[in-house]
Amino acid sequence: MSRVLHFVLALAVVALLALLLSSNRKQIRIRFIVQLLVIELLLAWFFLNSEVGLGFVRGFSEMFEKLLSFANEGTNFVFGKMNDEGLAFFFLKVLCPIVFISALIGILQHIRVLPIVIRFIGTLLSKVNGMGKLESFNAVSSLILGQSENFIAYKDILGKMSRNRMYTMSATAMSTVSMSIVGAYMTMLEPKYVVAALVLNMFSTFIVLSLINPYRVEDSEENLQMSNLHEGQSFFEMLGEYILAGFKVAIIVAAMLIGFIALIAALNALFAAIFGISFQGILGYIFYPVAWIMGVPSHEALQVGSIMATKLVSNEFVAMLDLQKLAGTLSPRAEGILSVFLVSFANFSSIGIIAGAIKGLNEEQGNVVSRFGLKLVYGATLVSILSASIAGLFL
Repeated sequence: MSRVLHFVLALAVVALLALLLSSNRKQIRIRFIVQLLVIELLLAWFFLNSEVGLGFVRGFSEMFEKLLSFANEGTNFVFGKMNDEGLAFFFLKVLCPIVFISALIGILQHIRVLPIVIRFIGTLLSKVNGMGKLESFNAVSSLILGQSENFIAYKDILGKMSRNRMYTMSATAMSTVSMSIVGAYMTMLEPKYVVAALVLNMFSTFIVLSLINPYRVEDSEENLQMSNLHEGQSFFEMLGEYILAGFKVAIIVAAMLIGFIALIAALNALFAAIFGISFQGILGYIFYPVAWIMGVPSHEALQVGSIMATKLVSNEFVAMLDLQKLAGTLSPRAEGILSVFLVSFANFSSIGIIAGAIKGLNEEQGNVVSRFGLKLVYGATLVSILSASIAGLFL
């Protein structure tokens, strides 16, 4: 089957699955969905095929390589020769740099650079997505600040948000990734796929949410404003907070990896003993058709489907480690499609992270988010499938 037919099939399946759980089909505005899709296709071609786009990706990648080299200086000071000798590689080389990137984000936030960027890009997005400015700002701030930290910027207005708005804000946070963790992804995946996924996920989120959760924003609701994350804090108070937040993220990811990898190993052994096939093997069969619809060649769809499912039930880092084990055995096309799919927070553990973050700021809204937790994962997974399918059209 040709790439175009695969893409059309994937688009139809995503649209159908979104419409099945749509909260109000009469509110769907096709014009905005079509123009978002056209823009996303152009951006996918730009980042994956054009010389200018690939040059941008190289520049972005080199910038992160430089930042990671600075982060290594701090890691080397604390852990000495362990880093140089490749010991505890994943923790020292992949997770520790999150601390430094988090500190940089804090500095840019403190000197008011990031709020300007968020408002500028958010305002542009609101012109083409048919959503409110708040939803558009949230898409950008989630990408920069992360899925839990991001909601602090909206702490003063969470209680005033409608149920529909809360779903959109939460689903957006789950469908994107934090910029502080992008450097870690780039050590595990090809940078061009990471960059492409960051952009594609934003537009795929708008498309899927326009189908699954359509609503109109009243003019009175547009007056809701973001608050200053660190109002009244001195520079060094803020810096210390972001450094500790970055280290907390690194430790949380490390703990999740230890727990999930151990559990999956135990489940694989248990299933192999009882059924003669591993747990991940069974998941591979479940996600096989999804991988094939996204454009993965049929002879590789089982392996890819297994890694996709691993990401859903655990997290993207566990899945990326599984992908690394297959390095060189998958075709570039399959690897590219899978890589784009993996770059998001769409997994079951994110329900607790997002609901917990919101509950800490507003208990009632935290309970609301908990109640539609499974629908959040459902929508965010459709976003990943759409982004990966669009990438597959150009790989």
